Amino acid sequence: MDASRHNDEIAQNLEHWKKKPSLQKSYRVFHQLIAQHLTDSEHGLTIELGSGIGNIKDTIPGCLRTDLFPNPWIDQVENAYKLSFSDASVSNLIMFDVFHHLRYPGAALAEAHRVCTPKGRLIIFEPCISLLGLLVYGPLHAEPLSVREEITWNAPENWSPDNVDYYAAQGNASRVFLGQSYRQSLQSWNIVHSQRLSAISYIATGGYSMPKLYPDYAYPLMRGIDSILDHLPWIFATRLLVVLEKNNVMEFNKYGES
Repeated sequence: MDASRHNDEIAQNLEHWKKKPSLQKSYRVFHQLIAQHLTDSEHGLTIELGSGIGNIKDTIPGCLRTDLFPNPWIDQVENAYKLSFSDASVSNLIMFDVFHHLRYPGAALAEAHRVCTPKGRLIIFEPCISLLGLLVYGPLHAEPLSVREEITWNAPENWSPDNVDYYAAQGNASRVFLGQSYRQSLQSWNIVHSQRLSAISYIATGGYSMPKLYPDYAYPLMRGIDSILDHLPWIFATRLLVVLEKNNVMEFNKYGES
């Protein structure tokens, strides 16, 4: 499917965003959590890939917002597989709901490794698969979970980064970062932090596509419920935060070659 579907979804998301104050608060909480894990290096950029409607700057003002498509709020166009940044120039690279859209995650991680400074960080925020997550991101969501589909880690040799199509597999981050199957593929990164969040206050906003399940004034109560259910992530987690730090192990390129 054509990648322009992403841009169509961005336009739809912006309209829903304007109508849902509780959704805006939920994203602010997520962005604040991400901000806590930024490296404090002064020698590199802080970049968000796939910025969507561009709301991260409300919390991280110095963040450069990028996306595949030019929009008024986007600072520059970037492709996760072919970044324009020079080697070792980025201190923090943020992917918010981007990883599950990467058909070849190994190729994108190799490019992220190239542009990150020594000890630079790649911060990934994604759907999390738990018992509740299977329901929320399965029959209640338009995008596929693909928990049983094979993940194609590296791009084929005849593939070009310019040939990006629409891809979604919401279970990929949980499979890659919470299990052991892909640890060898991640050897050029250290997982310095991972956190599963219930985020019921977010889920019950209906997100960008479903009806809201509680009034805006009940948001503080919903956050209290979050704090309780966070203690049972295997049942209630719907969001996953992963913080990767670049190490000195040689990364492979998008074709799996050193």
